[in-house]
Amino acid sequence: MTASRAPAEPTVREFEATVESVDGREVVLDETYFYPASGGQPADRGTLDGHLVDDVVERDGAVVHALDPDADAALAPGDEVTGLIDDAFRTYCARAHTASHVLYGAARRVADDLGYAGFDISETKVRVDLTTAEPLGDGDLIELERLANRAVWDSLPVSWATHSADEARDVDGIAFNTKTEEGAMSGGDAVRVVTVGEADDPWDVAACGGTHVANTSEIGPIAVLERSNPGEGVTRVEFAVGPTAIDELGAVHAAALDAATALDARVGELPDAVSRLRDEADRLEAELRDAREELLATRLREFPTADVGGARWAVGTVDDADPNELREPATAAVAADDLDALAAVGTGDAPFVVVAADGDAVDAGDAVGAVTDEFGGGGGGGPTFAQGGGLDADPEAVAAWLRER
Repeated sequence: MTASRAPAEPTVREFEATVESVDGREVVLDETYFYPASGGQPADRGTLDGHLVDDVVERDGAVVHALDPDADAALAPGDEVTGLIDDAFRTYCARAHTASHVLYGAARRVADDLGYAGFDISETKVRVDLTTAEPLGDGDLIELERLANRAVWDSLPVSWATHSADEARDVDGIAFNTKTEEGAMSGGDAVRVVTVGEADDPWDVAACGGTHVANTSEIGPIAVLERSNPGEGVTRVEFAVGPTAIDELGAVHAAALDAATALDARVGELPDAVSRLRDEADRLEAELRDAREELLATRLREFPTADVGGARWAVGTVDDADPNELREPATAAVAADDLDALAAVGTGDAPFVVVAADGDAVDAGDAVGAVTDEFGGGGGGGPTFAQGGGLDADPEAVAAWLRER
C-alpha cells in the first residue's frame, strides 16, 4: 500500500521517489506527497519529472498519478523521479480545509443538535453542509462569520494524530461519521483526528484525512457568501477564503458605503435609515393609493348616463386601471349618484368590463354575462358586482352597446 504522506507533512512541495508501476499514463510511486482527491478536498496539482499531473486518485490501496494525456512521458518501474506540488493550490486547499473545520466549530456554538453532512472545496469557494434542528437565518450567518474570523485572529494551533477507531470515537465532541471518515481511515483500525485549538479546550475536533495549516492565523479572512437548503434538515453554507474572500468583503463594504451615501447616513446607521425610508415609502404608497381611488371615483362619476331597459345606467371607458381597483369606487358611485347600475369598460390590450348595481333593478352578474355573450371572453360575479375579461371588441363599441341595448 502506498499512502499519501501529504496529510502528515502538508508543507512538503518537492520530493524524490521511485516509480513502482506504470499503466499507460497512470504512475504509482513507492511514496508520494501528492494528495489524492478525497472527502471533498480536490487532488493536488503539479508535475512528475516535468510532466503535468492531470489527476491524483487512490485506487486499490495505491495513490495513482494520472499524467496529462498530451504528456510524452517514458517512465518505467525503477526510475527515480522528482515530484513538484503546486504550492499555490496546495496552500489554498489546506487553508480552505482548515477553514471548514473552523466554520464547523463556529456552527457548534450557534446551532443546536448540529450534525455534519459533507463539504467540498472549489477554486472560488467552500461549502459545508450542516444538519440543524432549525434552519439557519441571516443572524446566524453573521455570527458564523464573526466567530470563524475570531478563531482565525486568535491564532489557534492545528494538530493531527492517529488513534484507533475506538479511541477516536471516544474523543469528546468529535465529528465522526461516514462522510468525515473518508480519507481519515489510514488503513486497518487507525483513524486520523484533526484538532483545532488546544487539546484540553478545542475549537473543533474531527476525523479527517485532509491537509491542514498549522495555525488558524494562516487561513486569513473568511467571508460567508450564502446559504441554501439542498435537502430536508440540511443547511448548506458557502464561504470563501483568500482572494475571493478579500474581494467579497471589499464588495460588501463598497455596497454599504454607496447605500450610506445615498441615504445620507453612516454605515452603522443604515438599518435605521432604511427603516425610515421604508416607513416613508409606505406612507407615500398609501397616499398614492388614496389619490388614485379618488381619481377613479371622479372618472366614474363623469360617465354619461342612459336609460337602459327602464334602469338608470352610467357607462364609460377607463384606462390605466384594473378590475379590482374599480370595485369600491364603482359601488360607491352607484349609491351616491342614485344609479341603478354603472358599467366601466377597461381600455388597453386586454379589454374588460365591470358592473356595479343595486341588485334590484339590475343584476350585475347577468349584465356581465350579456356582455361576454355578445363580445366573447368570460367572467362572473354577484347581483351587486361582477366583472368579465377577454372581450374581443373595441372598448368604445362595448360601452356603446351597453348604453343602447
